[in-house]
Amino acid sequence: MSRPLTISVLSEIHYAGAAEQQRGAFFLKGIANPAIRIVVKLYRHYVWQRDPFAHNGLLDQFLSQPLSPDYVIANGDYSCDSAFIGVSDPAAYSSAAECLQKLRRKFPANLAATFGDHELGKKPLGADLGGLRLASFYRARKGLGLQPFWKLTLGNYVLFGVVSTLLALPVFEPEMLPAEQRAWEDLRAEHLDQIRRAFSALESHQRVLLFCHDPTALPFLWREEAVRKKVPQIERTIIGHLHSSLIYFKSRLLAGMPVISFLGHTPRRLSRALREAHQWRPFNVLLCPSLSGIELLQDGGFYNVEIDPEARRPASFQLHKLHRNGNGRLQNPLVGAS
Repeated sequence: MSRPLTISVLSEIHYAGAAEQQRGAFFLKGIANPAIRIVVKLYRHYVWQRDPFAHNGLLDQFLSQPLSPDYVIANGDYSCDSAFIGVSDPAAYSSAAECLQKLRRKFPANLAATFGDHELGKKPLGADLGGLRLASFYRARKGLGLQPFWKLTLGNYVLFGVVSTLLALPVFEPEMLPAEQRAWEDLRAEHLDQIRRAFSALESHQRVLLFCHDPTALPFLWREEAVRKKVPQIERTIIGHLHSSLIYFKSRLLAGMPVISFLGHTPRRLSRALREAHQWRPFNVLLCPSLSGIELLQDGGFYNVEIDPEARRPASFQLHKLHRNGNGRLQNPLVGAS
């Protein structure tokens, strides 16, 4: 009989290298309206993330966990993306490279890393800056060694990693450079073809764990017949992006809302995603929080997963919480499971 295998899953590391840390309150850059600046500052301070550069120690705590997993899955967002153009920005690239170097040094042969949206660039709340950059995709793939589509077979389990931004590209279209649109569409077509072939090749006894950073991509996967036919074999889809179970809960409540097109790019992007959020359900979504969680709850952590390679029982997911004090620094490392 095969022994159980353990997998650690972490997401939204948002590691801050020295060059990014020098940028200070980057999230206020480009916000000319004083009222909007105040709203964004208060939101970041009390709800989202007070000091985006204060959480490097959480990665170190993860790396020093007493467990020795057979595999580690990093589900995207390795830098703070403080220029909003992904890793084509040298400072963000340096942060992501340092983050991934730490993970690969600890887990040299058993790490799989997924693209997050911040590897590619995204416009920030309240400012018309940045966005998708084709150079960031190529630099993430060649410089950071991220594979757009990866597959890991563990007995009767198959793990897939996909690029959520490519799948949800129609949502991000307003944030890409017009000269790069055709190249992005070609990359999306290639990615979808890989995914179709992988799902079509699944055998009936195989179970799937799907790693997809941003759930905005899931309705686009649902439209693919090859995926839809095999959705019953998806035991879990592990997402990141939302940072906290509170945000995930609110997203489910707002499923089906109309698109908000008059308040700027961020509300438009979020409402387009939530309009089709009811289609997340068939994918058996599980949110992996960010290591730091959100400021309001300080509910960060990571998952340890136990799977039976023979798939005689479902995979077991155990959340390990990381606690920090009020200034964002780590307080108590590993505090059991929930």
